[in-house]
Amino acid sequence: MRILLRVFGYTARYPWMAVATMFCAITGTLMVAVFPAVTQQVIDVVLHQQHPEKLLPLILLGLAAFFAQDLLNALRILLNNHFEQRVIFDLRSDLYARIQMLPLPWFDNRSTGDIMTRLVEDVTNVERVLIDGIEQGTVAILQIAIVLALMGHYSGELTLAALTPLPFLAAGALAYTLTAGKRYRATRIATSALNSLLHDNLDGIRQIKTYATEEREHARFNAASEALRQASLIVMRYWAIYSPTMNFLGNFGMIMILGVGAHRVLQGSMAPGVLVAFLVLARYLYEPVGRLHSLNQLLQSGRAASERVFSILDAPLEAGWRDVSSSEPISAPLLGDVRYGNVCFEYQTTHPVLQDINLHALPGEMIALVGPTGAGKTTLIHLLSRFYELTSGEILLDGCPIRSIPLSQLRRSVAMVTQESFLFNGSTADNLLIAKPDATEEEMWTALAAANAEAFVRRLPKGLHTQLGERGVKLSVGEKQRLSIARALLKNPPILVLDEATASVDNTTERLIQEALSHLLKGRTSFVIAHRLSTVRHANQILVMECGRIIERGTHESLLASGGLYASLCREAEAHHGVFGADRSPGV
Repeated sequence: MRILLRVFGYTARYPWMAVATMFCAITGTLMVAVFPAVTQQVIDVVLHQQHPEKLLPLILLGLAAFFAQDLLNALRILLNNHFEQRVIFDLRSDLYARIQMLPLPWFDNRSTGDIMTRLVEDVTNVERVLIDGIEQGTVAILQIAIVLALMGHYSGELTLAALTPLPFLAAGALAYTLTAGKRYRATRIATSALNSLLHDNLDGIRQIKTYATEEREHARFNAASEALRQASLIVMRYWAIYSPTMNFLGNFGMIMILGVGAHRVLQGSMAPGVLVAFLVLARYLYEPVGRLHSLNQLLQSGRAASERVFSILDAPLEAGWRDVSSSEPISAPLLGDVRYGNVCFEYQTTHPVLQDINLHALPGEMIALVGPTGAGKTTLIHLLSRFYELTSGEILLDGCPIRSIPLSQLRRSVAMVTQESFLFNGSTADNLLIAKPDATEEEMWTALAAANAEAFVRRLPKGLHTQLGERGVKLSVGEKQRLSIARALLKNPPILVLDEATASVDNTTERLIQEALSHLLKGRTSFVIAHRLSTVRHANQILVMECGRIIERGTHESLLASGGLYASLCREAEAHHGVFGADRSPGV
């Protein structure tokens, strides 16, 4: 009930649409009183009392009631659809906004397919409870009340006969409601699992074809699809018992009315027209009761979906968004003076990743991070952008703790070029404008030229407006990397992070990227996780990391002279064409 009340809050944003929809629904429902009354009058007055002159007015009255009911129903459907889509839009927008403000560890523990299912399918199921459930439920209850009042007017005894199935209907509905939640949750979970598998397989279709695992993946898909099929069949199995049983109980009420009413007509205590009118009213009584049973199924499905949607809306925000009200923007341009003081970090308690990290990068300096795989290099630079929150210690940017800087301003001050450059499914211009939404085409071409990317972009069929495909599939690795560098140049941040930016390219492409990086590094504070010895040797400081600690620091020459881990890595790199860790897991 608490979740449904929260869901109901979304309808309150559009009161006039809710009122108009309910007006049409209620007024149309009131029309159900006309036809039974017309039927009773035709039988008892027109036929039995022989007043044929009253037949046409009664027929026209019944026709007008049906016309008004259907006209109001058409208006209700139109209003209802607009109402539904606005509520869906709001709920989905709120959900997406929340997702963007959640911390990275939240995403680390969830599949993309599951999140997509919640955002698309579960929101729609929630909306059905919001609009269809509230409106149809209210109309059904109102219709039952109106019909019962009319029944009481005609005959109290027949009304009691009509209510005979009521205790059984209530017991059946209660039993179904109390047991349905688990079944619908299982269906939503199976749907998410199938969507997650489908997303992964479509995303990794090249790997599937490369390793010729089509049959194995097909088998995995069929297994997930079978799990969804079984979960859906369990739901429908119970519904196949529940719905006909409730329908039978309603028909049992009809038989009770017919038996008691016929007996009263034979005794002469009831007019035939009253019995016929009562039978018509009984149909109007049990029809909304049946609708309430269907709404109960809808409610249980929507409740399971609501739990999944609100689990995201209730998830703790990223720390930077929680304390945004206490963060004031830094008015002066950021210079890029970065200081780590006794920084420690752990993903899980008792599993430290970084311990007692101390470093100071002056504006414009290059800091190279070197060490074995898993030493904590990438984690160290992720803390600077607050992708993860440090456990203890402090990081200062231009003398200000990064926690006191608005998250958006902090992240605008840092650009990252990683080994696997991510490009969105859009045009070249779309991917560049992420860095600077108001950039002109001239500015984009300037950035592309500085990144050694202008030539290949001009060769594309539509230049800046060529669609690059999902993840930039139409470009080579080197081209994607240079486009990422152009994006970073366009952003023009004071701090730059290079995470093995030339690790996956050939020598010719590496030379083009290194030339582009020389433009990008100029005048910026940079943190470089380097794969090539040629990149490391020119750093102002080299930090050698192992097991989450900085074990050596200095320039290339001083570290070589000390004969420690860095000197050992350099000897290996020189033996393998300047690449660190070519034949062993430790690298840079």
